[in-house]
Formats: sequence, structure tokens, C-alpha cells
Amino acid sequence: LRVRNSAPFQTHFLVYFFVCVAVSSSSILVGPRGSRSSAQGTSHDGFVIIGAYPFGSSAWPGRSCVRLAIFSFPMQGVDAPAVVSFGQSLIVRISQVASSARDALVEQEGFIQLACYLERILPIAIELQRGRDSSPMVCEILDALMRDVECANNLIHVCSNKSRIYLLTRCMSVAKQIENVVHDLGRSLSLIPLSSVQGHEDTKRVIDSLARDMQQARFEVNERDERICQLLQDEDGDIRNDPSLQTGLLLDIACSVGIEDARGNPSALKHQVELLRNDLQGTTEVYDLQLMDLLGNMVNNLVRSRDETNQSDEGIRQREFRRVEPLYESFVCPLTKQVMRDPVTLENGQPYERSAIERWFKECQENGRHPVCPMTGKELETTILTPSIALRNTIEEWTARNEGSRIENARILLEADSSEQDMLHGLKDLQVLCLKNKFNKHRVQTVGLMPLIVDCLTKGQHVRCTALATLRILAEDDDDNKEAIGETDAIKSCVKCLSRELSKEREEAISLLYELSKSYPLCEKIGKVNGAILMLVGTVSSTSDNVLAVERADKTLENLEKCEQNVKQMLEYGRVQPLLKRLVEGEEEVRLKMACHLSEVALTKEGKETVAEFGAKTLVEMLESNYLAGREAALKALCQLSSLDRNGKILVEAGILPPLIRDLFVVGVNQLPLKLKEVSATVLANVVSSGVDTQMLPIDAEGNTLTSEVIIHNLLHLVSNTGPAIEAKLLQVLVGLASSPRTVGNVVSAIRSAGATISLIQFLEAPQKELRVNSVKLLYCLCSHMDQELADGLRVTTGQLGTLVKIVGSSGITEEQAAAAGLLANLPTLDFSLTHALLEEGTLPIVVKQIEELRKGVVRIGAGRFFGALKEALVGILSRFTYVLDDAGMMSLAKEYNLTSLFTSLLNTREPDEVLRQSALALENLSAYSKQLSDMPKAAKKDGFCSRLFQCFRPPPKPVGLCHVHGGFCSAKSTFCLLEAKAIEPLVTCLDYDNVGLVEAALGALSTLLQDSGDVDGGVQILSSSGAIEPILHIMREHRTEALQQQAVWIVERILRNGDLARFIAADANVDTALVEAFRHGNYSTKQMAEKALKHLNKIPNFSGAFYKGK
Repeated sequence: LRVRNSAPFQTHFLVYFFVCVAVSSSSILVGPRGSRSSAQGTSHDGFVIIGAYPFGSSAWPGRSCVRLAIFSFPMQGVDAPAVVSFGQSLIVRISQVASSARDALVEQEGFIQLACYLERILPIAIELQRGRDSSPMVCEILDALMRDVECANNLIHVCSNKSRIYLLTRCMSVAKQIENVVHDLGRSLSLIPLSSVQGHEDTKRVIDSLARDMQQARFEVNERDERICQLLQDEDGDIRNDPSLQTGLLLDIACSVGIEDARGNPSALKHQVELLRNDLQGTTEVYDLQLMDLLGNMVNNLVRSRDETNQSDEGIRQREFRRVEPLYESFVCPLTKQVMRDPVTLENGQPYERSAIERWFKECQENGRHPVCPMTGKELETTILTPSIALRNTIEEWTARNEGSRIENARILLEADSSEQDMLHGLKDLQVLCLKNKFNKHRVQTVGLMPLIVDCLTKGQHVRCTALATLRILAEDDDDNKEAIGETDAIKSCVKCLSRELSKEREEAISLLYELSKSYPLCEKIGKVNGAILMLVGTVSSTSDNVLAVERADKTLENLEKCEQNVKQMLEYGRVQPLLKRLVEGEEEVRLKMACHLSEVALTKEGKETVAEFGAKTLVEMLESNYLAGREAALKALCQLSSLDRNGKILVEAGILPPLIRDLFVVGVNQLPLKLKEVSATVLANVVSSGVDTQMLPIDAEGNTLTSEVIIHNLLHLVSNTGPAIEAKLLQVLVGLASSPRTVGNVVSAIRSAGATISLIQFLEAPQKELRVNSVKLLYCLCSHMDQELADGLRVTTGQLGTLVKIVGSSGITEEQAAAAGLLANLPTLDFSLTHALLEEGTLPIVVKQIEELRKGVVRIGAGRFFGALKEALVGILSRFTYVLDDAGMMSLAKEYNLTSLFTSLLNTREPDEVLRQSALALENLSAYSKQLSDMPKAAKKDGFCSRLFQCFRPPPKPVGLCHVHGGFCSAKSTFCLLEAKAIEPLVTCLDYDNVGLVEAALGALSTLLQDSGDVDGGVQILSSSGAIEPILHIMREHRTEALQQQAVWIVERILRNGDLARFIAADANVDTALVEAFRHGNYSTKQMAEKALKHLNKIPNFSGAFYKGK
């Protein structure tokens, strides 16, 4: 509102204005008006009063929320600072842009939100423009805000000059641009200093809160607009080929751009498409060109469809008008305006619907009024109602004739040459008729409409959905119609609809199947349709938001359970409850069938768990019966359940062990056939392998357990006297028992007392793979407790050792291979005759080759779990050969395969501790031969008188390349030199490990550098330069084990022979303490070494000889 240069007018305005301010408790902020010219041509020396601003809640503290207004009137002689003028311009601009944002026609929610943010900024801009802080920083903030507001204005301007459809197709981009503008405004606000608001902290907090809100604001398009964009951008979708989908999309577009009746007035939508063409004129983008063509074709199709629909509707109306009698006024109740069903007349002869006139009389009574006729308003002497039988009969006859005509019309509309609109009209009319009168359902079947409705299930999705709903209504509470529907292809078509994308269509298909499943004969038909039960089970198991569909699918499956064949199908697809109910609650014959189903169907993991939890006890009870067929079915079912490890405990608690042992051990008339004994052995093997504790569970009347000696003897007897299949399973039972630390002692004791070691070793030659594999696994489990016995047995038997070597050398990584390698690695290392036997079998080249293959890291899928165990075992086998280096053949092989470098390379990688330990032990054995293998330089030949004369004046020339430890020419391959193999640093690294065995092995290998046969000082220098001194001292101080202390003291004594190092180490008091502790409490050898070390540190006089020989 502008106030012209009129004193009276200004006076009236000021009075009114201040009254408004007093009422609203708003602030009045005053500042010079900017140089903006108005439409009326007012001067630039005016004044602006801003009143009634939205100073409430988040906008400003302590003020009420009032609508914004800008007032200006002339005020001469005011010299405003630049910041005030700049702020004034910003205020006016924000007001204009906010107004424009509220008037936007697209993305209205986003632009309105932008306008709200701008209006919340206004009070802040007003405070800044008052000129209290004229610093350059404030001017920069105002300038930034002005730029951001201009960006918002430009965006609004661009959107205002584009067609609505153009902006709709780019709505997500527009929303993102609005979001960016708001974020920029928020960042500019966050820069406002406290000084610019006179130090008011509350005001500053409000500004910071607004800035934070704006920077975190998110702008999203509504679901409908997002769906439109996705459909238009989906090149692979059905939008270009599905007319019904195009129609729905066009209606959504029309609604989004503000066209209410696009179907009735397609010209408005066509006009918007033409505007889109103008916006995209000259474009070369493929998407834009395809968009214009698609929308143009869709609009043209809509126009044609409207014309055809109008013609079709006109034809329908003509047919209906010819065959449907008009509605007579006398049939309509004056109160309900509906056709009367139970007409009655008053004393004045006026007819009404009984329920309506009775309700009228009740209202009159409640209001204390005398009953009157609703039509005439005259009081009635009596409220007795007289049934109008003639009128009711007439209405019923009229209704029957018209409903019959409408059913005939629907038949015409459902014919194959009808359009989808005609079909939808006919189907919906049939739904109304069938819901209204049950007799109409019978009539629909009688006139042959059922096949036509079923044929509609092959049409478009809207027609399919409506046809499904129609069939459901026809089937409800009508067994004849259910039977008629079942005789058609409706069930097959319905099942196909279960996989459609439209949620409503799937829901209707499930609802129809639910109604049909109430008929027992149709349950079998539904089950025979391929995929029907699978789709229903999938729906029940899904996380669908359509709760009704899930509930109906579950109830449908409950109805289908009445057919036994369906129960088996449900079991196959993971729905086990129906079968479990019959298994637990059914008669013996039913239980047998259910157990047979369990034995035939491959259950899922979840299915096995559920059946074991609720059905294991029943199946175990069936094992106790004398009915062989029942025992067989139960055994096979339990065999499948036992294949899941976690079911082992459940089966044991159900009492499965006693009948299994009985079936295995009983002979004679009551014994099971061998085939079933094999199944019993399999179940027992699975249960034992699951890790369940069987040590304390009695399995017979004598109280024996599965680990009792007599039971294991019987198992060993069966192993040697039954067929290969049963023997393999019984060996698996022994493997399970031997794998447990609690029961392996019982197994070892029983094998020894039965003298079965050789018999078990002989199974290594079995041609059956499963039998051989279980034999290898059992021997591997026993080798830690029977190593020497197994070694002796392998030496005396023929071929078994070679068989193990062949298994180790086989390709791939298998459990059998890992077990065989583990068995050989755990045999006694110092059994040199066994080692030589392995050499004769060609084991060393095979093991080296396998290690190299493993180092390449190529592992087939599923073999990874055996990789580590196999590698540890192979290194252990290879390490044992380094204990027989006195053998010339072995020495030659060690050089040929460069074992020193191979073991060093294993130390340089991230290997398990056992691999590192075995490698260090092997390097210790190899390094012990380095001195004698080192090639010592030959003395120079002394020729001539001069040479002999002057040899005392100069030292002889020293050969180049000599080893600092061994004094000769060394190499990793030929002399096993650790220094040449670069093994020192990896060995030093092993000293920091927690594994005591690994540390002992590493110390042992390093100690070979300090042997008296070599250059001890040279070895000490090597250890010092490799950083080994401190870890060795730490090991001595830590004193983890007696063996470690002894090794560390031995090495420290040799290190202290070096005077420089001795002086350096002497400064550490802890070293003295550790040596004194070893001197006092160590064994004889340790005390000797500790005494020598203390002498080097001058802690004991050199003449002391407390532990010299003879003392």
C-alpha cells in the first residue's frame, strides 16, 4: 500500500496503522525507502514502514504471528547509509520473489515452501538494513542474500515461461534447483555476525536455527509426479504398447497440470501438448523427441477412444432402452428415493418402504410429535401399516424382467469383438446384479455367461482384475457356480494372474482361489495346476504390504490341506505344518504316508529344523513299532533330518540312539534288511558327527553308552563283517567319536584292546571312495594318540603308505587329501625308517609340488575350508625330511629342491603359526650343516724367493665373498646358509609371536649362527645388525618356559663375548636380574651358561668354577 503526499490521508493511515500494531503487539521497523520506482511514478525520497511482520515462534522471539505488509510515505531530508539502502532493496526484492513463488503453477508445494522461507528471512533483512552495523561484512552478506534471491527469481521466471507438461517431466530437476537455492540462502544467513543484531543472543539463535533448517531442507516431488517421470523415462516398459496404461498415465498428467476432466475435455490436454512442442522446438535430444511423439500419440488415442466410447455408449443405451423398462415413479419410496422391496401403505393409501416409514414414526415419537404422513403432513390416526402385496409383486416382476435384460446385455458386451470399455461395463453390471440377488448368480450360469467371463482373463489388466472380482462374487456361497467355474480354464488363468505386477489383480486372484478352495473337489484341481501352491506359499512367506492378500493366501492353503497330494506339494515348497499335523495327530496309516512323504521330499534347512522340532518324537516312536514299512519310512525321514547338524541334539533327546543301536546289532529273525541297516548307520553317523555329547547317554538296558568299550568293539566287529556301504558309515561314527577330545580316549583304548589297528589301516586300500575317505579321517584323528602304533602298522602293511602319498599328491584340495597329509605329518618325526620309506615312495617331490601349487593361491569353490589344514600338514611332512640329512640321497634332494629358500619363503608370508614353526625347525636342521658344506678358500701358493722373503711384511690377500659366519663360500641352495637365504629377519620377526613353540623354533634356527664350529663373533654381528638382540633379551627376561629360558641364556652368553655389546647390555639391570634368576633356578645346563654370561658382565670372578666338571 502506498500513501500519497496527502497529510489528512497520512494521518488517517498512521492512526489506523498504530491501532493495528497495538492490537497485534507487533514491531514497527522504520527505514528509508529504496530507489525503486512505482507504477504510479512516486518519488525516490520516500520512507518505508514495515509493520505486522511474522515475528512468531521460529521467525522472531517474543512476537505474535501477523501477516506481512509494506507501507511507504514521503519523508524528506533523510541521509541513509549505503547498508540501509541496500537492505531496503533486498526487502522489496524478497517480497516480490515470495509473492511470485506463491503464484507458481507447478511444483506448488516446493515454491510455497520457498516463499515461506523467504518470508521468514524478511525480519532478518529488516534488522540488517536499519544501519546499526555498516561493516563491509554485513554489506557482503546482504549482497550474497540478494544474489541468492535473484537465483530464486530466475528459477521462478524460467518455470513461469514453460509449459506445464515440460515442467512436469522435469519436476525432479526443478525440485533439486529449489533445494539448492534454499541451501544457498541458509549458508548466507549462517554468516550473519552477532554484532549485526546488537548482540542479542536470542535473536542470533533464531537466525542460526533458521539457517540450519534451510541448509537441511529437502524438496521432493509427490509420488504421482515421480511415477509419471519414471514411466516416461522407462524405455523397456509397456507404456508404448499398453493403451490402458497410456490412458491412466494421461489422466495422471492431466491431474498434475490442473486439467480436471481430461476424458471429457481432451482438447485442454491437447493444448498443453502443443505448448510442450513449442518449448521443445529445435531440440535434438532423443528423449525429448520421443516424448513429443509419445504424448502426441497418447492424446490422439484418447480422443479416438472418447469418440468410440461415446458411440459405444450410445449403442449400449439404445439396446438397454429397448430391453429395459423405465423406472415407474410409483415404485420409488418418497423417503429413501429407492425402489421399494417391502412396500406398505398408510391409512391415506400412500405407499412407503416399511423400514423407512417405521424409522419415521420412531423419530416422531422421540421428538414428542404426533405421527404425520411425510408426504401430506397430515396427522395420522393410526400407525398400522398395510402390506401392499400387489405393488410388491409388480415391482418384483419388473425387477426380474429388467435384471434378465441386463444379464442378456452383459452377454452381448462380453463377446470377443467387444472393446475393453464394453467388457468393463458388462462385468461391473453383472457384479451389481449378483450382489443384489442370489438368483441372478444362477441365471448368469444358465445363460452361458461363465465361459465368457473366464475368457476376459486373457484381456488387459483392468479387464482381468474386474473379471476375477466377478467370478469371486459368483462363487461366493454357491457350490454350483464353483463347480461351473472349475470346469473352465479359470483356475489356470487365475494362477497366471498370481504372478502379475498389479497388486490389486494378485489380490483378486487369491480371493477367487480362496472361494474355490472351499469346495473339496476343486482343491485337487487347484493343486494340479503347475505353480499354484508354490505361488500361494510364496505370497504367505513374503513381506508384502497387502495384508489382506497374505491372509487370504494362508486361508486358501489351509483349505487345500484337505487334499493329501497338496500336503506333499506344500512340504516341497517349505510349508511343513500341514504334514506335521497329520504326522503327529493322525492314525498309523496316515503317519506312514506322511513319513513316506518326508523321506521322498528334499527339505529346506528351515523345513528340517521345524520337522525335527515337532515331529522327531513321533518318528522315533515309529522306529519302536513292529511294522516294518513304518520303521523303514521313519528311518528314511530321520536320515534326512539328521543331515542338519543342529538337529543332532533334538534327535538324541527324542531317544533315537537305543533303537538305532538295536537295529544295527540285532541279528536273526528280527534283524533289519541290510539296506535299512545302512540307513540306520547313516543316521547314527550324522548324529555323532553333529557334535552332540553322547558319553553319558545310556543306549541299552545295561547302561552302556555309545563310548563304552563293548559298544565300540561291536562297531569294530561290524566294520569288518558287513558290506562297504555300512562299513563306511560305521567308520564315520568312529570318526565322530574320535574327533571329540572327551571321547577319543575311549575309542583309542577300545581299538587297542580289540587289536584293530592293522584292520583299520588296511581300509586305506578300499576301492570305495567313501570307505577310504572315512578310514583316512579316522586314522588322522587317532594319530595324535597312536602315532608310533600307526607308524609301525604302515611300515609292516603293504601299499598303504604309498596310497597315502598318492592321496596327498592328488589334484585339487579335498578333505581326504588334508586328512592324509595331516596323518603323515603327525607320525613320529624321529622314526627315521618311516622317513626313508616315505623317500622311497617319492614323497618329497610330491610335497614340494603341492606346496608350490598352494602358494599360487588358486582354490576351487568349496575347498577353502581345507586349504589351511592341508598347507600346515604339507610343511610338516617336508620338515621331517630335514632330520635325515645324513643320508646322501636326502642331502642331494635338499639341494636339488632348494629347501632352504622354500622354507624361508614360507616365513616371509602371512602363514599360520604351525607353518612358521615347522619352517623354522627345518631351517635349524638345514643350517646345522652349513659349516661343513661351506666351500673354504684354498691357501695361496708360495712361489719364488721374494714371496717367501717379504711375506712377513704384508698379510696374505683375503678372498672376496666369504660368509661372515661360516668363513667360506656359501649359498642358500648348496650350503643351506641362512644368511644367503635372507632368513635372518623373518626368523627375528617370529620372536615376537605369542606361540611358544614358534619362538623356540626361531631361537633354535638363529642359534645355529653362534655354534663354536663357526665364527661366533660374526654370528653375533649378524644378529645385532638384524635387530635380534633386544627380542632375545626380552625372551630371557620374560621366562615363559624352561626351554625358552635355556635357549635365550645360551645365545646371550655368546652375545656377551663381544665386549662392545657386553658393555651396552650391562647397562640394563633387568638383564642381570634375569641371568641371576637363571643361575639360581635353572637346570644344570642353564646354570652353566648363566655363570659364563655373568662372568662376561663381571658379576662373577673369572676364577669361579661352581659348575665346572668335577665340582
